Amino acid sequence: MYIDLARLKQAGISLIELIIFIVIISVALTGILLVMNQVTAHSADPLVHKQAIAAGESLLEEVALQDFIDRNDGVTTVCPPASAVTAANRATDYHIVDCYNGFAMTGITDLNGAATGLAAYNASVAITAEALGGIAAGSAVRIAVTVTDPQGNDIVIDGYRTKY
Repeated sequence: MYIDLARLKQAGISLIELIIFIVIISVALTGILLVMNQVTAHSADPLVHKQAIAAGESLLEEVALQDFIDRNDGVTTVCPPASAVTAANRATDYHIVDCYNGFAMTGITDLNGAATGLAAYNASVAITAEALGGIAAGSAVRIAVTVTDPQGNDIVIDGYRTKY
């Protein structure tokens, strides 16, 4: 049996093995850093989404708490002209659910028109007569609040208001 003594004495790694190791580690590290960059870039998304939902729920509650005029009673809803209605005067001009139809605000404000820190968000309201269970469409309305967040995503929150 022949034993090559030169081969047994060799220890360590060759230059080619070292270069291959560096290339493999570089590729792996690049992949990990790309994933970390993506996660960091989108880490605030849940907060933006939650703020939009909270603003929408607040506006939906505001509308739902207003007086309801039954469309089947023949009473005419008296709303202020659309051009005169602003986010600032809705506390005094809006007192009927139907008056909120078409309401829109750029930048979320409170009921008195004061800034809330959500200037980059927009909201709009649509009111439609819809039947709800055994309640006729004239005695029930669907309130759809759409909030647009700073990233351009629309969050729609629906609710119903009835005469009863």
